[in-house]
Amino acid sequence: MIRDKSARKPAKDVPNKDAPKQAAEKKAGPAKASFRRERALIKRGVWPVAGCDEAGRGPLAGPVVAAAVILDPDRIPRGIDDSKRLTAEERERLFDKICATAQVSVAVASPARIDRDNILRASLWALKRAVIALPEPPRHVFVDGRDRLDTPCDCEAVIGGDGIVLSIAAASIVAKVTRDRLMCALAQDCPGYGFEQHKGYGVPEHLDALDRLGPTIHHRSFFAPVVAARAKHMPWTVEPVRDLFSATEVELQVETAVEIDASAGL
Repeated sequence: MIRDKSARKPAKDVPNKDAPKQAAEKKAGPAKASFRRERALIKRGVWPVAGCDEAGRGPLAGPVVAAAVILDPDRIPRGIDDSKRLTAEERERLFDKICATAQVSVAVASPARIDRDNILRASLWALKRAVIALPEPPRHVFVDGRDRLDTPCDCEAVIGGDGIVLSIAAASIVAKVTRDRLMCALAQDCPGYGFEQHKGYGVPEHLDALDRLGPTIHHRSFFAPVVAARAKHMPWTVEPVRDLFSATEVELQVETAVEIDASAGL
């Protein structure tokens, strides 16, 4: 038998020292939010400590809902985590337990406020309102994201906080469940858009409904797909944008003549 000398011998398996650890992490999944940061503040005598988060920055319709939560260290419901990691059934169950054992407040920024202020400012406004509305003023607040809030107490922004800080995770559940319920109520007022299914997000079904039916008062006027639907169904509501470089030769001649007449009188 003639062997191909160019053929390489199969490489020997190199043991991966990190394989057991990686397999365990994959099986266990991402680490859950913990109460570690809150307990550290409690040991320093800082209490109450609140967490706050919002739901609904990305959708084309509906409000932004913000929630603030002060967990009772002795009665923390099991299973609290980032709302995105939980099923709808788990969120509903935990929502009831959180509201029964913790101090909770909710604030809503309407589509009109979003149109006026922009989505970021409206979200921060709602978050601040939720903190202020808590039954007991907190001495420290954890907020999800990059932006700190202008609150009377210390505020600490935590990127990815809903998956790290338990109080923020609890707030994310309250905000998400509250907003989902609101969108289901809006679905009764606006049949045909499917708000009860997609909760206002820009999924194909929602975009198709926008194209067929046009926007409602619950849509955010300056989000691109809503602008396109408004131009199609309600063109009289879209203000034309004047192009500063489209002036005709006649307009330029008139303006020049006016300037000459004005200078002649000096």
